[in-house]
Amino acid sequence: MIYLTRRERFNAAHRLFKEGWSDEKNFEVFGKCSNPNWHGHNYELFVTIKGEVNPETGFLINLKQLSAILNEKVIIKMDHKNLNLDVGFMAGKIPSAENIAIAIWNEIEIEINRHNCKLHCVKVVETENNSIKYYGKN
Repeated sequence: MIYLTRRERFNAAHRLFKEGWSDEKNFEVFGKCSNPNWHGHNYELFVTIKGEVNPETGFLINLKQLSAILNEKVIIKMDHKNLNLDVGFMAGKIPSAENIAIAIWNEIEIEINRHNCKLHCVKVVETENNSIKYYGKN
């Protein structure tokens, strides 16, 4: 079994808040991340896949294919967007780093697994101090 990780980057704005709560309650729970005027991050996305090396190519997956999947399914949809308003697969979710990682997993898992490998981990780095790793439901 071999593990391969690809890094991508995107910039996005968001607001952590729960509809139906007052601004005061949102601030109490989410702090300055609940700013009604949004705030943004320079995110790093690390996607790790696993499987066996194809003896004909020497690859687990062609990195151009992996990059294309991530760009089509995630980066184009999220880069320079408002995660609360512009990203369909984030609709109805509080755009915490945790929920972003889970949503990205759900967005790419089927396509990744079609390439004779399995999605192993989605890591979202929100700041230099905060990152999330998601390994799926198992």
